[in-house]
Amino acid sequence: MKDLVRYILLYAHLIGFALLLGGAVTQWLAGKFRINQAMLIGVWTQLITGIALSAPLRGEGHEPPTAKLIVKLVLALLIFGAVFPVRKREEVSKGHFYGIIGMVLVTAGVAVFWH
Repeated sequence: MKDLVRYILLYAHLIGFALLLGGAVTQWLAGKFRINQAMLIGVWTQLITGIALSAPLRGEGHEPPTAKLIVKLVLALLIFGAVFPVRKREEVSKGHFYGIIGMVLVTAGVAVFWH
């Protein structure tokens, strides 16, 4: 049962990543730097499922390093802080928008490469 819950949370977490990054890339390709609905749903999904995934749902000895969880939480909060407050603006600065994309990619890198 724990594995099933973990896999469902992981699947939802990946969907949140796809929404966040896909929404950002869509806006970038359109040349309009604004926070769209996909990015907003993605950032909420990532934050909620990420916190849930950090719960001890794995078997003994399969817990990720605490430092990795802390780094991912800090990055998730930074991304949330960069997306949520400016969600109603018609446009955000290019640097702000590229910062969001960069932090999303760094977070994915931490998840994949840090064992």
